[in-house]
Amino acid sequence: MFSDNKKNKKMAEATSNQNIIAKGTTIVGDLKSDGDFRIDGTIEGNIKTPGKVVVGKSGSIKGSLEGTDAHFEGDFTGKLTLTGTLTLKSTANIEGDVIVGKLAVEPGATFNVSCAMQGYKKELKNAGQQKAI
Repeated sequence: MFSDNKKNKKMAEATSNQNIIAKGTTIVGDLKSDGDFRIDGTIEGNIKTPGKVVVGKSGSIKGSLEGTDAHFEGDFTGKLTLTGTLTLKSTANIEGDVIVGKLAVEPGATFNVSCAMQGYKKELKNAGQQKAI
């Protein structure tokens, strides 16, 4: 009757791993988290996360960002390194150095960077070798 549903508990824990920097908040320093980030304020420093980073229209980052995916509507100045996709909305303003796996840009976005795209690299095992029967 009062069973503990572990699946729902794990889902609740996973969704609570989002860090929110609200509009009007300024953080100076480095941030590191295993969860996602939603930034509507200002960060001056370095961010490192294996999760997704969403920067709202009022959001701003000055520093470096290392992560998987990022979705920008606001401003970024610095070094951006992503293993996944960088998505820029029309209000985004990105300046600096960018290394990404994939890039999606809406018309109107400002993208003044030196950019390197690193696609999926597949290693071939036993390339050029044949098995003897």
